Amino acid sequence: MIKRLSAAALLASSVLVAACQPQATETASSQADCVPSTGGALNLYTARHYASDEAIYAAFTCATGIAVHKIEFRAPELLARLQAEGASSPADVVVIQDAGAMGEAANEGFLVPFEDATIDARVPEQWRDPQGRWFGIARRARIVAYDTQRVRPEEVDDYADLASPRFRGMVCVQTSDAVYNLTLMSALIDRWGSQRALEWARGIVANMARQPQGSDSDQIRAVAAGQCEVAITNHYYFLRMAESDDAADRAVTEHVALAFPQINGQGSHFNLSGAGLAAHAPNRENAIRFLEFLTGPQAQGIFATETNEFPTTTEATMPEDVAAYSHHAADPLPLPAYAEHRAEAQRIFEQAGWR
Repeated sequence: MIKRLSAAALLASSVLVAACQPQATETASSQADCVPSTGGALNLYTARHYASDEAIYAAFTCATGIAVHKIEFRAPELLARLQAEGASSPADVVVIQDAGAMGEAANEGFLVPFEDATIDARVPEQWRDPQGRWFGIARRARIVAYDTQRVRPEEVDDYADLASPRFRGMVCVQTSDAVYNLTLMSALIDRWGSQRALEWARGIVANMARQPQGSDSDQIRAVAAGQCEVAITNHYYFLRMAESDDAADRAVTEHVALAFPQINGQGSHFNLSGAGLAAHAPNRENAIRFLEFLTGPQAQGIFATETNEFPTTTEATMPEDVAAYSHHAADPLPLPAYAEHRAEAQRIFEQAGWR
């Protein structure tokens, strides 16, 4: 759950909101074929921080003449700000890079349900909130990078394998408060139950090659350096390193590969970046146009090409390296479950000693 702000913080935020609109990054285009600016705008609250998104904002403005005013926070701060602003919030659209946090935003009432035939036709039901409060705009697989010289792919075809004695002292991971680890644990709680999820976490702790540290890219580098045999990571970090301009990063991927372990034989764990209509959106019509644009082939193609994420629609064109992994099935976890077990996930990590 989000942390409630102190009275002082609430007052400070209220003063800030009353004083001005969010500091904006207005994306415009100088292309001759762009739609002239209509003076319309929308206010975007986002927890994503990728260059790809700036390209999407520019494309949207070019296509519609609507300016995108952006403020960017980490998810906890974004949720806290929405809570502080309440009904006076200028937010029109909320975008968060984690399905658990996105679900929390919906559960806290920061998003409002809306019906849109265009979005429903493009985004499969699996990636849409059943109450219509948000939907997925890009997918990332939380999977395994492994040393191809020491590990056979069939040894990591289930998440449970990572906790087996086979990998004692051979697993690299991020800290337990890494948002993608929390959401993975939430999925395991939903699928396995709390006790088995706790036993798995204890098995991972017993198998750690070192204390949890670093980014997902650091986990992949550790595998390449022989510090561990397997590591938990999001898929796109590996793809970015494989196509990097840095020869050292490309070399890292020469003897490292990706495995897509399954949960109960039903598919791999996929997290989502999500988007939704803010509860008190002052520019509702513009916001819905932007939300529709995020599901269109242009924006979906940018997600796939620029950040190596998997699209959430079937219309997007993917680069070859992303398309090569797109056939892997996703565990059909209901979207509400991503947020439902977050607090319990953290307790299990603490109980297991996963720092």
